[in-house]
Amino acid sequence: MLSSVLHSDHAIMVNIQIIRVFTRMRQLLETHTEILRKLDQIQKKDLEQDRQILLIFEYLKQLEQVKQQQEDQANRRLIGFKREDEP
Repeated sequence: MLSSVLHSDHAIMVNIQIIRVFTRMRQLLETHTEILRKLDQIQKKDLEQDRQILLIFEYLKQLEQVKQQQEDQANRRLIGFKREDEP
C-alpha cells in the first residue's frame, strides 16, 4: 500500500511488481484447483483411515481385556466346601 502512495519511479516499479506477483499467484491457484481438490480428498481419506485404525486398536484392546478376564476366571482359586471323596 505504501508503494502506491509514494510517487518515485522505484516505488511505482515495486507496486507493479507486487501486483504482478499477486496476479500470478491467483492464476496458479486457478489452474491448480484440480490438484488442490485432490489433495483435499486425500486428506479426508487419510483422516477416515486414521479413525478406522484407531477403531481397530480399540477392538483389539477390548478383545485382549476379555481374554485376560477369561484367563483370570479360569486360573482363580476355588473356594468353598470340599468333600473328602473329591480329588
